[in-house]
Amino acid sequence: MDTKVTIRESTDKQKIGTLLIILAGCFWGSMGLFVRKLSADGFDPIQIVSIRVTLAALFFCIILFVKDRSGFKISLRDIPLFLGLGFGSILFFTVCYFTAINMMSLSAAAILLYTSPVWIMLMSILFFHEKMTRMKLLALLLAFAGCVLVSGISGEKMTLTGLLVGLGSGIGYGLYSILGTIALRRYSAYTVTAYTFLFAAIGSVFICRPADMMMKFGSVRDLGKLILFCILTALVTAVIPFLSYTLGLDSVEASKAGILATIEPMVATLFGVLVFSEPLTLLSGMGILLILSAVVLLNLFPGGKGNEADQGK
Repeated sequence: MDTKVTIRESTDKQKIGTLLIILAGCFWGSMGLFVRKLSADGFDPIQIVSIRVTLAALFFCIILFVKDRSGFKISLRDIPLFLGLGFGSILFFTVCYFTAINMMSLSAAAILLYTSPVWIMLMSILFFHEKMTRMKLLALLLAFAGCVLVSGISGEKMTLTGLLVGLGSGIGYGLYSILGTIALRRYSAYTVTAYTFLFAAIGSVFICRPADMMMKFGSVRDLGKLILFCILTALVTAVIPFLSYTLGLDSVEASKAGILATIEPMVATLFGVLVFSEPLTLLSGMGILLILSAVVLLNLFPGGKGNEADQGK
């Protein structure tokens, strides 16, 4: 009886984790709405990143203070882990992604960013000894094909530098799932997100040209309105989704989480259609169906998280 209860509780936890990761992808999909508005106010992409991660770090620290003040205590030996999460993942992948956008079309940059599930799956096999099942592989192929169709197929020439930078964004994006899973074995999701964004915020100061950014804040007509919008940007595109994703990683395999998160470009496409009246092409529609198929497949054949107990969690 106790075994049945334990299995049921584990299954329920996996379902909640899956929903949290899908929720994160949906919130990330709205990022274009906020980036376009802040770009119209004169901020460049790196400055928008700095605004986003700095305010998010503040919110995560407040959440950690309210939830568990002892969570601010971390071991000195784990500082490299949080440096990897803040610098190597959040800051690195964002800088690579925006650099790729400036070097190639948005669609090509998005396709390279969403190679992340491939890197997550490979790193999960290497570091966590996760099993490569046929269902995972099929879901991965469906999700990636869907991302290619949703993002659009670019016919432009790709330079080697552009290719490497674009792939860097996918690797950095995927690294959050790997390092986040390791960090969650030692700390709560609130501690992980707080220190991840704290380090990312510190790093962003060195690349965002802060003096220029402050001048832009000082030149706007309605500073209060801009600040409120920046706060909303941090909450919707960073605080809510990253906390949801990190909480989800506690019960969902990193490789599966990476595939589930590919719902983001689908949601971004729908926002483009509904908010900016962008056309929904036949290929985009097919891509959305492929991504949804991958999500449904992973939930029909979840593959279980239970083996993670044997992996040292």
